[in-house]
This record gives sequence, structure tokens and C-alpha cells, in this order.
Amino acid sequence: MEYKEERLRLIDSLKYQGLSQEILDAMYRVPRHFFVPSDSLIDAYVDAPIMIGQNQTISAPHMVAMMCDLLDLNEGHVVLEVGTGSGYHAAVISELVGESGHVYSIECTEELVNFSRNNLKNAGYSNVTVIHGDGSEGYPEYAPYDRILVTAGAPDVPDSLLNQLKPEGILVIPVGFYFQDLYQIKKELDGSISKNEEGGVMFVPLTGKYGFNMKS
Repeated sequence: MEYKEERLRLIDSLKYQGLSQEILDAMYRVPRHFFVPSDSLIDAYVDAPIMIGQNQTISAPHMVAMMCDLLDLNEGHVVLEVGTGSGYHAAVISELVGESGHVYSIECTEELVNFSRNNLKNAGYSNVTVIHGDGSEGYPEYAPYDRILVTAGAPDVPDSLLNQLKPEGILVIPVGFYFQDLYQIKKELDGSISKNEEGGVMFVPLTGKYGFNMKS
């Protein structure tokens, strides 16, 4: 099934959020049903989060669209995503950066690394690389990045990520534990940082060296 009617209903529900046509088109093109567990297929195009195992979720489409809007993605951008989950958000970014761009997505949970890699392969995305590792440290191998996205709540904005952001780059990150404030952070040409608060959100906590210590 291609879920054409369900996809159209989803896009219709997103049209009044001030999103660009490029983002709406990308959201339509991504087959979200490839990125949800088989027992949740009926909800694949509902604008709501879906549990994907390992106490993780696939974000609601409106949140994915809003974060992509804040990233101001362009063709050819190289993007670091911290927290791959099911691979859905990486797929939407892939559509927006095109074949000349690339998404490096780092995930700390091995089961989700395998899950997202399979999902992205089955959906036909070849410009997304999923890495198993500590996303709070970023991924220096391909830095600096045009854009960085964090899909988990951080205690603060890690310097590790700011250092891997290009001048004139944008970082989008939720900051907080149970409930977070979403920030759009821009690095200017001179290296200075500006920060805009974009509202309240709710993500799982970021773990790792610069995340929350979940063992305490």
C-alpha cells in the first residue's frame, strides 16, 4: 500500500502551520509507514508520536516539519542528526538536502541503529548514514556541518556540537528533562552565537557524555 489518501490528509493538516511548500512536498514524499512498527501501520499518517521500542518514539509529523523549518535546509547541505530513532526524520531531511547533500545520523541504541538502517534502505534513501555512537559528542569525522539537529532533550547546549557547526550554520535542540524549550541556535561568521527560543516541546532525554546521567 502507498497510503496516498492518508498522506494527503496528513499534508492538509499541516498546511496551516506556515510551512514552506518544499517542506510539505518532502513530508508527502516520505513513506512514513516504512518507519513505524508493523502493529502501528494504521496510525502511520496520524499526526502523533508512535512508540518504536526501546522507550523511544517516532516524532509527530508536525514536530518533524517544524524542526525542519527551523533548520532552514537547502540542497547540498551536510547535516548531523543526533538521535536517529526509526530514521523517519532523517528521511525528511534527506528529501530537503537532495542527492547532493548528506545526513549523518548517530544513534546510541544498537537495536534502533539496525531498525533505522533497514527502514531507510527499504524506503530507498541512500544519502543517509546511520552511526552507532554517543550523539552528545557529535561526530567529528565529517564536521563541520551546515546544520545539526538534536531529537532528545539535553541538559544544555553541548559545546561539542557548537564546535562542529559551520559558521552561518544552524543547530536546533530541545533543552530540559521532562519538558524542554526548543532552541534555534545560529553561529555567525565571527563565531559568535545567537539563540532563539521557539516554544515548549517534549522529547526523551539525551544520554551520553554531555547528556543526562540516567543511572542516577
